[in-house]
Amino acid sequence: MTDADVIVVGGGPAGMMAAAAAAGAGARVLLLEKGDRLGRKLIISGGGRCNVTNRKPVPDLIRHIPGNGRFLYSALSQFGSEEIIRFFEELGVRLKEEDDGRMFPATDRAVTVAGALVKHLRDLGVQIRPRAPVERLLLDDRRCTGVVLQGGESLRAPAVVVATGGKSVPRTGSTGDGYEWARAAGHTVTPLYPTAVPLVLGDPAIADRSLQGISLRDVTLTLHDPRGKRLTTERGDIVFTHFGVSGPCALRVSHYVSVARRKLGDDPLRLDIDLFPDRSQEDLMREIGSQAAAEPRKTVKTLLRRLLPDRMVPLVLERSGISGETTGAHLPKAGLAALVRLLKALPFTVTGTRPLEEAFVTGGGVSIRKIDPRTMASRLKEGLFFAGEVLDVHGHTWGYNITIAFSTGYAAGTAAARLALGRSGE
Repeated sequence: MTDADVIVVGGGPAGMMAAAAAAGAGARVLLLEKGDRLGRKLIISGGGRCNVTNRKPVPDLIRHIPGNGRFLYSALSQFGSEEIIRFFEELGVRLKEEDDGRMFPATDRAVTVAGALVKHLRDLGVQIRPRAPVERLLLDDRRCTGVVLQGGESLRAPAVVVATGGKSVPRTGSTGDGYEWARAAGHTVTPLYPTAVPLVLGDPAIADRSLQGISLRDVTLTLHDPRGKRLTTERGDIVFTHFGVSGPCALRVSHYVSVARRKLGDDPLRLDIDLFPDRSQEDLMREIGSQAAAEPRKTVKTLLRRLLPDRMVPLVLERSGISGETTGAHLPKAGLAALVRLLKALPFTVTGTRPLEEAFVTGGGVSIRKIDPRTMASRLKEGLFFAGEVLDVHGHTWGYNITIAFSTGYAAGTAAARLALGRSGE
């Protein structure tokens, strides 16, 4: 006697999509959530607006998924950004496209997306059980046959989807429960690390908080390893904090910081900020040189204030070795060149990232080596599936991670229903 055809553990975006896909395929679905409501992480995503997906073709999506993106080719081909957009629009959620392909609800409210998903689950007849924490999986030598709740209740089903999330943003319920269950089933869990997380910088200008609160729009960050090898270049907005730098561009760099520190140890990394990525050194030399010639009595400090936030000017002057009181008439060509080099590559020292608990996304997780990329099925235990952030896959910010959650959830739920219904006469 089974309690459902498919049990889904976890009420985040991957779990809700898995439940919807399985129920849509005709399965009796039981969705277990240890918290008091579904979609808690979904509701805070995108700054409370929910970046539903990114409207890029599959190859471009994969390029923005540095954590095992190629593994997702089959899942994204089945249910990628266009399918996600169609899914929500058919639920009555009108979406709008913003810069770089990001898709948001027209209401700018994440609760619109979460509410539509929950209503859809209820319309499909999914049985939802909040406050139902799972203790362990029911496993035998060959298959997964259900789950045991923390109170001791056993629930049986021919297919179980684990969509418990990672260990980032633990207040939403993502506390890493699924990793131990995966190990019990024989799976490897790769080391966890923070990604989509602010960077920690070790420079005096950070320690004295002189840059704190300064926001820079549309700059590029280039990360170098201790030998000077370029690791990545990302473009976007940043904001200086009391510990380092945050903002979308810094969050994208964080993956490469975490990976480099795991490989290379704790040696500091160099982060160069190009404050004017669309202008060459030659262009800036001509512009500043022309201003200095046109206004020879103006100080270099005054000229720089036309280009930079006021509180950044002392830092640039200090690092260039030029007095801010030097006038345009007395600005040497070598000094001008030094200033421009800093404007195109202002260096900072990266000493790490904020901890995993403060990250938006968990790197590492259930190794993909024993997961079928078409179905998200375990290759070790029949009837066991994984979806979302519990897997060792992750992307950059701007809609890629939620796309992973929806895509893998859809693949897992569809395949779980197929397995369960194919076995229904046994």
